[in-house]
Amino acid sequence: MLDKRKFYINGQWVEPLKSNDFEVIDPSTEKVCAIISLGDFGDTNSAVASAKKAFSTWSNTSKNERLSLLKKLYEIYKSNWEKMTEVISMEMGAPMDWASSAQTSSGASHIKDFIKRLEKFEFEKSFEEGSDNHIAYEPIGVCGLITPWNWPINQITLKVIPALATGCTMILKPSEIAPLSGMLFTEMINEAGFPKGVFNLVNGNGEGVGTQISSHPDIDMVSFTGSTRAGKLITKNSADTIKRVCLELGGKGGNIIFADSYPDAVKDGVKNIMSNSGQSCDAPTRMLVEKSIYERAIKEAADQANNIKVDLAEKNGDHIGPVVSKIQFDKIQDLIKSGINEGATLVAGGPDRPTGLNKGYFIRPTIFTDVSNDMRIAKEEIFGPVLSIIPFENEDQAIDIANDTSYGLGNYVQTEDKEKAKRVAKKFRSGGVYINGKSSDPGTPFGGYRQSGNGREGGIWGLEEYLEVKTICGWK
Repeated sequence: MLDKRKFYINGQWVEPLKSNDFEVIDPSTEKVCAIISLGDFGDTNSAVASAKKAFSTWSNTSKNERLSLLKKLYEIYKSNWEKMTEVISMEMGAPMDWASSAQTSSGASHIKDFIKRLEKFEFEKSFEEGSDNHIAYEPIGVCGLITPWNWPINQITLKVIPALATGCTMILKPSEIAPLSGMLFTEMINEAGFPKGVFNLVNGNGEGVGTQISSHPDIDMVSFTGSTRAGKLITKNSADTIKRVCLELGGKGGNIIFADSYPDAVKDGVKNIMSNSGQSCDAPTRMLVEKSIYERAIKEAADQANNIKVDLAEKNGDHIGPVVSKIQFDKIQDLIKSGINEGATLVAGGPDRPTGLNKGYFIRPTIFTDVSNDMRIAKEEIFGPVLSIIPFENEDQAIDIANDTSYGLGNYVQTEDKEKAKRVAKKFRSGGVYINGKSSDPGTPFGGYRQSGNGREGGIWGLEEYLEVKTICGWK
């Protein structure tokens, strides 16, 4: 069992001011795998004071100085690939192969891409030819970064790296459920030699350190990834200090599959939702199928779900692991039962654990058909390996069903008709659209509409989130 009780403040690992131990649970075994501390006001204040003091110097470093440190961090990250994979697998239940190829690799990809974007970014420029106005992009200040458990290092690097790149200082609060990847990343920050106070880490829960960060008068910006419920609370807590709030929240993506879709569209849609044990905010959890292929799609989806293996996270191979915690397990079980009670047809999976897995938070890959969009399983973010299949008559009805949600993060469309695909993509009310299984390239913006949040992460958009824009008149 790992002892990870210390926080990283002002360039060193320090003991918490008050003892408040928290057990980190391995979701495959339900056993304690690490002990961390949950911070208090004093710890948060100390970290914020450290970041505030460091800002005056760090904000005035050159782009080349920051690039040099980020490139060093990138090399250190790559040398710790196996360690990162192991802790992610242990803390949140990602199978080893998936933890390496998807989770750990996402962190490396973001560091590499932000270095590329920073090299080309102009922090100062003339407004336009003939104008004496000058535009300057300046770091916003001290940032509070609150990250989730489902893609831990992905979200940490999407926030920490652009904050560092733009000259901001920060306090990071990883999820207390999956904090180990954040603590390993902090060791890398320390090894890279970033100045004292630029980066600080305090573990804690949302009610404690999370609330302290969002309401702190010396924090200029909060970037949060997590539930819509928590995002609303953070927005309210931040209101009194008028700080910038960037939110990447939940989703309930629609995946429209037309009769002329490519042959494996249904199977790929099932794989997409089941990957990461369904714990992805932009997963296509509602599959909308044209009626003429509805019965065929049900069979294909059920066959695919029944062929997905579920096993321990520590194992290599092509399988899915557990969901992250008992709270999540119980929530998913409740929603599966609600689908049955509301009259949806269960064609794969169900409420029981997979055969042979009596311990751990394992969920059977589950598929419901005959779902209407007003059922709980179609409206609420389940965040588990559960798919709802909904029939539609025509293109307009499919778009209406897909958009009939409070969320707007990612939507999907499958058709061989390129013009139809583009037409549908433009009508989706979401921050991302994925056509025929294509994924986003590094450096593209990620974020949502409506209750899926505000702001964008990734690429130049990710850098701009951490910058204020200043207009200087009479520069020439």
